Amino acid sequence: MENFKEEFKVKSEEVIGKVKELLHEGNVRKLIIKDEDGKVYLEIPVTLGLVGAVLAPTVAAVGALAAMVANLKIEVVRTEEPEAPKPPENKA
Repeated sequence: MENFKEEFKVKSEEVIGKVKELLHEGNVRKLIIKDEDGKVYLEIPVTLGLVGAVLAPTVAAVGALAAMVANLKIEVVRTEEPEAPKPPENKA
């Protein structure tokens, strides 16, 4: 099985929202949160059985980390290639 990686640069106040969004996508195997220099702060393996009670402490840890570092990168390891974003519809 081939894994696909992508990376997002986020500001500290955006980290929790982006992590929650990625975790709910379903094709994410692992999230790696690191600073702009590449230092890894947190690596989150994601399993299919991951649900709210297990997810809450992880999100709390991400929030604590975001309070200490201004800009972070989130590396996403996926089981399948992400869909390309759809262009916005022109409403005339």
